[in-house]
Amino acid sequence: MRIYIVEDDLAIINILEDIIETQNLGEVCGDCGGEPADILEVLRCQPDLVLVDFFMPVMDGVEFVKELRSINDKIKCIMISQVSSKELISKAYNAGVDFFINKPINLIEVTSVIKNVERQIENERTINNIRQMFMNEINQMPKNKPDANAYAKKLKYILNRVGMSAEKGCPDIITICEYLHKNQIPVSQLSVAQMCEKVSDSPKNMEQRIRRAIAAGMSNIAHMGIEDFMNETFTAYSGTLFSFEEIKTEMDFIRGKKSYGGKVSIKKFIDGLMLEADREA
Repeated sequence: MRIYIVEDDLAIINILEDIIETQNLGEVCGDCGGEPADILEVLRCQPDLVLVDFFMPVMDGVEFVKELRSINDKIKCIMISQVSSKELISKAYNAGVDFFINKPINLIEVTSVIKNVERQIENERTINNIRQMFMNEINQMPKNKPDANAYAKKLKYILNRVGMSAEKGCPDIITICEYLHKNQIPVSQLSVAQMCEKVSDSPKNMEQRIRRAIAAGMSNIAHMGIEDFMNETFTAYSGTLFSFEEIKTEMDFIRGKKSYGGKVSIKKFIDGLMLEADREA
């Protein structure tokens, strides 16, 4: 452990150096030689511990510790003083002092306090080493790869809630949504025919399958609304995957109030489906 002594009394510096050396408490890497404290000189010597007098000319011990710790808060500081005022002692601790050594200098107290600081430094280093090892292990752990099928699973979940999962056009709908999602293409940018052409060799057949699947979904949602207007699936999707006006028309058709059902909008459905998939956790 490297120790620096900041003290304006050369006799005390000599006493402290003698105790440190004879008791094998560490290496004295420097002292101020009775002159005013020079923080830059202290830092240059890279001490683990600084012994600093409370009362010194130019800059007192509390000011010195405060400034030193503001630059390097890992350096431990022991204050040497005859101060008994609780207010001054509290001020010193708040500045960053770790322990006190009372004057006149006592070999047993100096040895005990410095050994306490040494144990504190060793404990902190051990904790830091463990923390570093732990962080290294975390960094070396294989990163979880994002689930390539995650987006498709969200789409399937929604289509299943609407009762469309068994429809032949469902895989086609998922294929188009994945293509638009992957390439960040807004639904409004392409026509239905263009969407199908991007992902199928038989775009017209694909469009027909999709239209039939969405029509089945509309019918399912309409039946849910007739049975229970507050049905959770009905309230969630009747106005997002479909036009609510068209759902009402479909409901009237099922009730026999109209001779025709709601009109299917493929673009409206795909746009709503993608928005709902983005909302899914």
